[in-house]
Amino acid sequence: MASARVPLDEQQVTEAGPLGKKRTLPALHPERAQDRCFVPYKPPPEEASPAEVEEFLERATFITEDLEWLLALPHDKFWCQVVFDESLQRCLDSYLHHAPRGLDLAALPSSQAVADTQRSIHRAVFLTFLRMATHKESKESFITPAVFGEIIYENFLFDIPKILDLCVLFGKGNSQLLHKMIQNIFTQQPSYYSDLDETVPTVLQVFDTILDKCGLQCEGAAAMEPMKLSAHKQPTAMTMSQQDLADLILYLCDSTTTIHAFLDIFPAACSSFYSHGFISRLTSFYETAVPDLEKAVRKRNFDDKSLQDDLWKRLSHSCRKMVETTHLLLHHTCLQPILEGRENMQTSAEELLQHFTSFLPDKRFLSDYDEQFPIADDISLLQQALPVIDETRTSYLLQGVESAWDSVGRRKPQSQRKTSSPLSSNQGAVGGATAAAASGGFKAPEVREPEGAGAMLEVPRKGNNGAVCPVSGAELESLLSCIRDLLPDLGEGFLLACLQEYDYNSELVINNILEDRLAPNLDKLDRAMPRPVKEELPSVLNNRSNVFDDDEFDVFRRDQVDMSRIWKGRRKGGSAKELLNDKQHIEDQRARYQAYETVVDEVVIEPGDDAAAYDLDYDDEYDDTYDMNQVGANDLDGDTLLNRRPFTVPQALRKGNKVEEEEEGEEEQEDDTLQNNPNRDQFVQDPAVLRERAEARRAAMQQRKGIRPERPSNVVGRPKGQGQTTETFLDRRKKEANKSRVSNHNRRTMADRKRNKGMIPS
Repeated sequence: MASARVPLDEQQVTEAGPLGKKRTLPALHPERAQDRCFVPYKPPPEEASPAEVEEFLERATFITEDLEWLLALPHDKFWCQVVFDESLQRCLDSYLHHAPRGLDLAALPSSQAVADTQRSIHRAVFLTFLRMATHKESKESFITPAVFGEIIYENFLFDIPKILDLCVLFGKGNSQLLHKMIQNIFTQQPSYYSDLDETVPTVLQVFDTILDKCGLQCEGAAAMEPMKLSAHKQPTAMTMSQQDLADLILYLCDSTTTIHAFLDIFPAACSSFYSHGFISRLTSFYETAVPDLEKAVRKRNFDDKSLQDDLWKRLSHSCRKMVETTHLLLHHTCLQPILEGRENMQTSAEELLQHFTSFLPDKRFLSDYDEQFPIADDISLLQQALPVIDETRTSYLLQGVESAWDSVGRRKPQSQRKTSSPLSSNQGAVGGATAAAASGGFKAPEVREPEGAGAMLEVPRKGNNGAVCPVSGAELESLLSCIRDLLPDLGEGFLLACLQEYDYNSELVINNILEDRLAPNLDKLDRAMPRPVKEELPSVLNNRSNVFDDDEFDVFRRDQVDMSRIWKGRRKGGSAKELLNDKQHIEDQRARYQAYETVVDEVVIEPGDDAAAYDLDYDDEYDDTYDMNQVGANDLDGDTLLNRRPFTVPQALRKGNKVEEEEEGEEEQEDDTLQNNPNRDQFVQDPAVLRERAEARRAAMQQRKGIRPERPSNVVGRPKGQGQTTETFLDRRKKEANKSRVSNHNRRTMADRKRNKGMIPS
């Protein structure tokens, strides 16, 4: 029996040998392992064939019973079986390689019995790996940490590909246990960090391989190699076969989900990826490959539309994972030191700003990153933590983000949607990392794994949740079209209700519909509900009231309008001079004034005329108080009253009479001569005129002598509070300097001078 409180690696066990003779062996010895064959794992059948289902259930039962037997063994027996039983390692590796992922719709169990059996195997495998990663189970059952690290490393119980698959398969719901498990492995065996550093270039080779398969230029060392002669024959995403395109997208989805799951559960690995320039390579790959793959999936004619939809969802999920992976690396390498207030805060902030600046040329990636993780929030955090950050640089970055949204033809959401924390558990699926351990790299998965249903669409829209739709009519139709392309069986009325519930975010609507996570009020709706009929509102023109109603230009009530009286801008057909010379309005008024040319003082009645027609009867009751008739004006003795002023036609209406115009011109000239004559007898002349004449004489004299006239002084200036001009300041300074030259400002100087000469008694 093993001694108490002694590590397993130092224990000695005495037991009977094959011939019954007792012998002493180390606790960890190959002969102590029992002979038991662990069968490899096979995934559930995709088709509901009774024979295949029965075969799967039988095999799964064997595996479950064997693993439960293994977990029930004592500490020393368990480790002997784990270290020296190769069939156990093959069984565990087969499960990591072929186990269906959580969102693989094609690999969902076909019956309840299959589902229960699969769940039992999944639990047993996880508990087995968890016990294998624990070096101390109790005070009596433990292994020396250094020996434990050597055992798991030398016997390949754990390696980087296995750890990656463990994060993908068991990360959901077990992230904390898995984190402690991986943390213990790396702590007890630091050699895994060096293995991780060697694995990162292999992971980067995945992106180069995808670019090469798509006929795109690879970056890094591959880009410096000479181009092969057969490069022009390289198929592209549009020309390769549908199966190759599907495998390529599955490979991309598998790799991106693997990397994100590992970094999400074990953030300590972010430094290794960051040191290899993983962020720049990932963003460059995103900008180069994603548009090409999206174009191929969207525009190619697929025989099976369900395959096209599945590829689109996987590609969208890959895009999301690449963006989240970039954020994880930036968060744990740049943002975390700032939040914790470490000594290298300034360096971390500078590196973060440099990465954001490097994102600016990658417009598509920058817009997708800013949609999930707003860059403005990170910059605001930097400004709060480090007020010395250059505002010009940050404003330049924010303008670059806005430019990226505009360049990709998308509208930035009015309110950024709060995404889940980067450290949250991941729903994803990937496989095949274990099988690639022997070749030292990733390879295309043999089993097609599904990814999350959160498809990241080309044109997501989102707005505030309110009564008024925050998107325009055209944008709303675009959202409905995008959703109906993927889900054509849903009615437009149901989709409108979903969009309104989720702030017009088509991505979130599709994700919740596919994962059956709609809000309770939406689950109650009929999914085939048609679009509600829009009520026609009464015309505003029927109820409007305006001062211009029924005028000649009221187009709402008149069918015909005189268009000759309507023009835009300057009226055409003549110049401004012709318009001024048009005197048609004078001709229209001429007839009216001509009626006043003839004034009849007396009416001569010829013999035979009817006097009654002229109303000449005398009326003695007539009141002539206010009459202007000149009584007796026509008598011979009153000729002075006949010298009345003749009627004068207005000058604008009279015909040209040169004689009268010349006479009037001479009279005006005489008046001007009298007014400008300086010798005219005037009692007091106008002072203003005298000042003007004096100024004119001084100017003439200075001009003859060649003296430049001085600018008039202005020391008053503008009112207080409005500022003063330079001329005002100069004039005030000149006055201050020269004020002692005149008046009596120098009386003190003169008094001193008299006193010095003895004129004033002291």
